[in-house]
Amino acid sequence: MGIHKYFRSLNELERIIRCPGKFKFEEHSVAAHSWKVVQYAKTLADIEEKHGAVIDWKKLYEITSSHDYGEIFIGDIKTPVKHSSLQLRSLIQQVEEGMIDNFIKEHIPDEFKSIFYHQLREGKDESIEGLILEVADKMDQVYEAFAELQRGNTEKEFVVMYRNALIKIKNIDLNCVDYFLAEILPDMVNEETLSPIDIRQITEEALAL
Repeated sequence: MGIHKYFRSLNELERIIRCPGKFKFEEHSVAAHSWKVVQYAKTLADIEEKHGAVIDWKKLYEITSSHDYGEIFIGDIKTPVKHSSLQLRSLIQQVEEGMIDNFIKEHIPDEFKSIFYHQLREGKDESIEGLILEVADKMDQVYEAFAELQRGNTEKEFVVMYRNALIKIKNIDLNCVDYFLAEILPDMVNEETLSPIDIRQITEEALAL
């Protein structure tokens, strides 16, 4: 089947819905999430470059565009479940990486195997590109949860998602994080909302932790 099998498999990311099992005003697929993460990341990287950082753009685009490819095999596991323990998170990652490895062994031509192993690897690490991916990934959680809360969705999971993503972002030491917290987040919180949930208070509490 070769690389055709990989290209066909990308359609499956359009059918995997994030945060399954909860009422949502707007559903988001894993494919849409990945596209948005790329958009966030390239702007975050531009901010870093303005502060003198050197960005490996090829690596950044590879890891951001492919960071959730493994969900083709395991689906979207809810964030609170995935991160309920380090052991569980590690086991899920091992299963995901193992299934990606098997897919590459079975379907990717030998001449491209090393490229695919490299491109579909876990991209979140301590490099600046890996940290930008982490921020961009959590930013999309912030935006998805905020949109639900803003519309009056009282599902507790979206409050937890919004708060935890903000806490994770603010603890990453990057200039783009400072910009997000100082310039972008206030614009978000200041948007008009009819929500019975006090988004401003949740935001302030998360940033104070």
